[in-house]
Amino acid sequence: MPESVLWCVSFDGTPLSGVVVESLKLADAFRQRGHRVLLDVGYDIKEDKGRFFAPYTDEADGLPPWVELVRVDGLDSIPWYNPAFVASTLRAVRFGTPLQGCFDVVVEALARRIEATWRRHGVTAVLVGNGTLPENIAYTRALYRAIDRYGPAIGRPFVLWHDHDLMWTSEPSSGKYGSPPYPLAPKPLNSPYIRYLALHEDARRRTLEWVPDLRDLRVLHNTFDFERSAVGIGFREAHGIPAEAALIARCTRLIPQKRADREIDLIAALRHRIHDRPVYLFLAGDPTEHPPTVAALEEQARRLGVSDRVIFGGRLAPRDLDVPHAFSVADLLAEADLMSFLTSYDYESYGNPIGEAIASGVPYLTTRYALYDTVYGRKGLHAPVLEVSSQDEAPLTPEFLADVVELLTNPRLHSRVSAHNRARGERYFGRSRAAETVDDLLTGVVTAPVWAGDTVPPLEAGTRMTVVLPVKDEAANLPAVIEGLAGQTGPGGPLDRGLFDILLVDNNSRDETVSLARELASRHEGLRLWVIHESEQGVSCARRTGMDLAAARAAERDGDDATRRFYLVSADADCRVAPDWLWELLSAMDGEKAAIGVCDYYYDAAHFAGRPLLWEAIDRTIRSRRVAWSRFGGFPDGKGFAVDRRSYQRVGGIELSYQMENGRLVSHLSDDWDFGILVRATGEDIVYVPGSRVEINPRRVDHAIDEVVAGRAYGSGGIITMRDIRPTESMRPGGRDLTEAEAVQAWEFSIKDFMPKNMILAAVLTPSLLDDEGVIDLLSPGLARRMAARIPEITADTHLHSYLPIHSYKTPCFRLYFEFAEELFARLRAKVGPDIGYPPPLPDCLQEVRDTGDEDRFREMVRQYCEDRESGEAHDYFGNGGVF
Repeated sequence: MPESVLWCVSFDGTPLSGVVVESLKLADAFRQRGHRVLLDVGYDIKEDKGRFFAPYTDEADGLPPWVELVRVDGLDSIPWYNPAFVASTLRAVRFGTPLQGCFDVVVEALARRIEATWRRHGVTAVLVGNGTLPENIAYTRALYRAIDRYGPAIGRPFVLWHDHDLMWTSEPSSGKYGSPPYPLAPKPLNSPYIRYLALHEDARRRTLEWVPDLRDLRVLHNTFDFERSAVGIGFREAHGIPAEAALIARCTRLIPQKRADREIDLIAALRHRIHDRPVYLFLAGDPTEHPPTVAALEEQARRLGVSDRVIFGGRLAPRDLDVPHAFSVADLLAEADLMSFLTSYDYESYGNPIGEAIASGVPYLTTRYALYDTVYGRKGLHAPVLEVSSQDEAPLTPEFLADVVELLTNPRLHSRVSAHNRARGERYFGRSRAAETVDDLLTGVVTAPVWAGDTVPPLEAGTRMTVVLPVKDEAANLPAVIEGLAGQTGPGGPLDRGLFDILLVDNNSRDETVSLARELASRHEGLRLWVIHESEQGVSCARRTGMDLAAARAAERDGDDATRRFYLVSADADCRVAPDWLWELLSAMDGEKAAIGVCDYYYDAAHFAGRPLLWEAIDRTIRSRRVAWSRFGGFPDGKGFAVDRRSYQRVGGIELSYQMENGRLVSHLSDDWDFGILVRATGEDIVYVPGSRVEINPRRVDHAIDEVVAGRAYGSGGIITMRDIRPTESMRPGGRDLTEAEAVQAWEFSIKDFMPKNMILAAVLTPSLLDDEGVIDLLSPGLARRMAARIPEITADTHLHSYLPIHSYKTPCFRLYFEFAEELFARLRAKVGPDIGYPPPLPDCLQEVRDTGDEDRFREMVRQYCEDRESGEAHDYFGNGGVF
């Protein structure tokens, strides 16, 4: 078997910069999967480090032993390619002056030598560090050209393009790379062979603003090894730090923009606040990189009287790389009490020292530099944070100093902060994320150009619908879903694929859902599928993100033109849509001018063969729903519905609600139903579209059958638990039948859930429906008239001004059910069939009152029962078991 070989190239031009360290962390994941690791440190790319064409000497001493130093063959023989050419090109980038006439010739020569070198080494994967930074745009363009030529031999994505810095984050105050729109800087190119990695969410957003059509741009935070431990043996002795001293570590380069002077000010201030032990500062950085900075820091320490407390320790080996025979940042942090990072406001990078401290279990201090909140501050970490102005002013405040003193003198607080930050940090910065990224690349497939960004292309002129498809680990179901959408038909044959597009919202899938979706879509000419990501877990969050984006695209295209109707269509990955699903929805929405179109949800009876008692309960529920919805219009279900874009935006879109689950706030899963309530309450029409059919996955029933039977599918004891009952398995028949007793119980919970929500609720929200001929035909004139009179009385009695707050509709609907159940069941028997039967038994407490014949007393006790918030008895009686 051919050897797997990873080629790493860094545009940083130094053997052990932060860019190289992060590249080698990713490279280590390749190494653990059998790759030989080759590293080109970029001497022949970046001219301002003074190492252009310089031979390697002792660089390997600072690298792990599994790294082999390499470079591209024959670059020094390319005519015109030299430091002066690179410097001239960078000036052109910055000032917009013309490129040299030899530029294209140099690019082609570079590309040929890169490709030839890869072939000689048998390279199977490439890792590019900071290639988009326009230090050398000739090399960047040559690299893209070499990838395009070499890619067919690999036959899949083989390049991770990892940008740490971009024009707007690297030395922004210097204007080194010019200003937007950076006309000469090579934009990232869409390629079937490249996957792009941004350092954080802000960099990803900014990149997509710059390159709106870029596909496959993902965020990979810098990662840290939380398993690594060091004991720091001999570290203090080697650097003259007393064993009893408190030690503050600073692990950055000693250059002006890093502002290590603030740590010296801090040590001087602490000397007057901590008297029982001396406080030392260790500055880890190469003192020869910028001697004037070191001299200024030494003078500052002397002037403040802390020269004996400031240790200039020199460069240390990286924390997360095994470099033999050298002290590392891990050794320093093993001995440190705190890590300090009081850097400049416009610090342009990630802030690795903070991540290293978190992974080492060491509390940290930091300024609120420009990217701090983006990278660390919003992740629930605990630390003293020194405010810093955009002019880089950051005086040490009494409050900040008090927090630092408390961390140094209170062991219990120190321990709590360390443990808290470590637990939070591993969630975001654990090394497993790097490993997952590498696995994703190595198992990837070549796909046709399909979108994968957070900013989708503008909506095309003829597109009338966007299908929003939330997914999480749906690889087993996607083939049928995509085939179903690709196979949509209209009255004259295949549906014009220009009428709709698909917005797949990936909700943290860990399987091949996303790559498979792209591959499946690419097989169908004209089928447009865009992929976006929603990191907050929950189908409600994903559906809202997709619909918000779809609505925004339509609003941007259509503006105030009220004659152009556009529909957001919800779909569910584990259900199946009929071939004319979209056409039926489109026709009904256009014809009725409704705000929402509700699909016909059904089960295939064949899946319940041999399970007659379960099927009878399901079938009665479905038949009741069809009759009720044909009169009342129904309510949307995420399995399939359409909403007019303007109606969606008029009510503010899907509203998320949250509930507690195991000590965490999680999104509520009834977003679809509650959205329907929101629209219905505005007086807009909801139309039931029986021809737009959606087959429900029968595994949903099997997945929650015991809870359905017992009426606990969504909680008990008055506690509403809106858990997602959707299974992840593909659609297939199976499971047990119900017993006679279970069948009765399941039907009773189903009909008790159905009637308040599907018949009564619509009338409560829109009382004018009780004047509709179809509703009167269903209910009878007398029942419709008495319900119309009773609804405002109950509304006034509850003192509710609105039924929009989540679940507020239940009390009035439950009350109306108890008062009118006998008549409502009689009308369902007449319209649906005699097998609907009679109302389930009343709760004993209400039956006792009913037996007295005192109807006023019965109504009063119904009110008390339904408004009892303490016991949850009413909730348990109705059970929310309507998952059929």
